[in-house]
Amino acid sequence: MNQQAMRAAVIEELTRIAPDIDPAGVDDNVSLRDEYDLDSMDSLNLAAALHQRLGIAIPEADFARLQTLGDLLAYLGD
Repeated sequence: MNQQAMRAAVIEELTRIAPDIDPAGVDDNVSLRDEYDLDSMDSLNLAAALHQRLGIAIPEADFARLQTLGDLLAYLGD
């Protein structure tokens, strides 16, 4: 999966978790927690949704490293 398709998939799952997010306005460099008001349960739900959709597991220990969409995309691309 290329970077653009990965970004689209992550944003789609993110908007399922937080439906008030405008997908066109998502900035790769802002804090997901602060900008979109995601809490730890939202992070867990997002990780589970991405695992189901992309087959990539995100251990809970790595959640702290994934502060922005850019961080998440870099992590998933590794």
